[in-house]
This record gives sequence, structure tokens and C-alpha cells, in this order.
Amino acid sequence: MTRWPRTTAVHALVAAMLGTAGLPVAGQTSGGTVYRCPGPPVLYTDQITAQEAKDKGCRTIEGAPITIVQAVRPRVPASAPAAASGAAAGARSGDGRIDPAEQRSRDSDARRILAEELRREEARLAEMMREFNNGEPERRGDERNFARYQQRVAEMRAAIQRKEADLAAIRRELAKLPAP
Repeated sequence: MTRWPRTTAVHALVAAMLGTAGLPVAGQTSGGTVYRCPGPPVLYTDQITAQEAKDKGCRTIEGAPITIVQAVRPRVPASAPAAASGAAAGARSGDGRIDPAEQRSRDSDARRILAEELRREEARLAEMMREFNNGEPERRGDERNFARYQQRVAEMRAAIQRKEADLAAIRRELAKLPAP
């Protein structure tokens, strides 16, 4: 009886169970030398000759077997192209760009939304500043302890700084948009 190495015996057993005794099993190469070729993306292959590998700067891989798993391509439903609405389909030209009128509309919507948000946040900041009262807000009934009052003042100061940073970010976003 012939003794096979364990991995070869396992591959043969799997091949026999699958009914593919003559076909290579994942993790098993066709017997050729496997090369690792540099470059984005790195390529592992046994389909090139030694001279081609030398010309491309490939190195041989020795040791661990390489398992190859092919990616499954996502299926596109047959109704997907027909399901696109006329407005969305008409907004794009043949090269994948958005129609200039559609882009201007989107920009104006974005500008309007950001402007409304800026007004709301400025109103909230004004309210916070009024309550802060230049660092001397009115004491509450639960703040008999001066340390508690100081903690609330520090929290108010931090909240005002955050609000000012938020307003600066909204202004930067508005500045990025093209003029109406």
C-alpha cells in the first residue's frame, strides 16, 4: 500500500467525494511553480514561464499552499435599468456627469439648508451668550455650593466654544458651495 502525504490524501479524498478526481482542488496547484509578481495589485500565478517571471521581477513562492477563492459577481436584476426614473436618468449625460441645471439645483438646495441651519445655530448661540451673561450667569436654587456654580459656568463656556466651532464649520461649508 502506498502512503501519501496527509494533505495530498485529503485533497484526493475531497476530489473523490465531489466526483472531480481529475480536477485540481482549491489549495492545490496544477503542479507548476507559483510566482509572486510585484505591483498594484500583487499577482500570484502559476500561468507564466520562468523567463516571463524573471522579466517581470517575480519571485517563486515555496512552502505553504495557496488557496484561491474567486469572488462572486453581484447579479443585476433585469428590471434595474428600466426601473430608473426618467428624472434621474435624464439628469446624467452619457459620460456619467450630472446635468449642469440639476447640479445648480442641488447646490442651491444645499446652500438653503446650510443657511437655515446657520441662522438656527446663531440664534441658539445668542441665547447661550445671554444666559452666560459675560461669565456671571444667575445662580440657581440648587447651586448653594459655589463649586457647583463654577462647574456650570465652565460647562456653559465649553458649550459656547463648541457652538462657535460648529458655526465656523457651517460657514466653511457654505463657502465651498458656488455662488448662487
